[in-house]
Amino acid sequence: MQIIDAQIHLWSKGTVVPPHRTTPYRLDEALRDMDAAGVYGALIHPPSWDPDSHALAIEACQLHGQRFAILGRIPLDQPQRRGEIETWRQQPGMLGLRYTFLQPHMKSWPTDGTMDWLWPAAERLGLPIALLAGEFLPLIGRIGERHPGLRLIVDHFGVARGNKDEAAFVTMPQLLALAKHPNIAVKVTGGPQYVTDPYPFKSLQPRYKAIYDAFGPERMFWGTDITRMPCSWRECVTAFAEHQPWLSERDKSLVMGQALADWIGWKR
Repeated sequence: MQIIDAQIHLWSKGTVVPPHRTTPYRLDEALRDMDAAGVYGALIHPPSWDPDSHALAIEACQLHGQRFAILGRIPLDQPQRRGEIETWRQQPGMLGLRYTFLQPHMKSWPTDGTMDWLWPAAERLGLPIALLAGEFLPLIGRIGERHPGLRLIVDHFGVARGNKDEAAFVTMPQLLALAKHPNIAVKVTGGPQYVTDPYPFKSLQPRYKAIYDAFGPERMFWGTDITRMPCSWRECVTAFAEHQPWLSERDKSLVMGQALADWIGWKR
């Protein structure tokens, strides 16, 4: 099984958004950590706090194209840059887009028309879009229905951010309702940070199983967001790979890498 982490960040400067580590996380350290954990590849999400993170991600893909790919972002508050989407995939390793809405001025973007141009453009160009969407999950369903050719990914279980345990997963019914749309998938990333029990984070098992039952292994993507995990990368791997007795080896291989690669068109 070739494990691919569905979300990591690389950066060299900037004021980090908590709860990520405050020190930079560069390519050389990521490679060492991945090798130690048995992780072959990773999908890079350039973080908003470092203006050079896009270039760092491109460099990682130029140097290690088999191990890294990117979901980047076109600034939605800069309309003059919309045209970049036409050649987005011509950048090394760039396979799609990802948006988070973490700053106050971004909160209304999904609903105020700011993103209306993006959905049909990405659908036309075959660009998948990942979204930190826990605050507007029903809207994701409506977007997916209007744009059936657009592949959407809900980040981090669609949790209610800033919470843990039951309070974090209060959005689970809304998330599972999205499974009826075949063009919507889920990243089960960041799990250990949303619960209070220790390794192997057994309270996550029913969450994983519910998402698996609803979306299937082809639309469920394991990953870490490693720079904010309360445990090592290796423990993130084994907590999932060795503690889901209901998951077949075939489906485990899909969830831990192959399904993500297929969904975003990562030809390795």
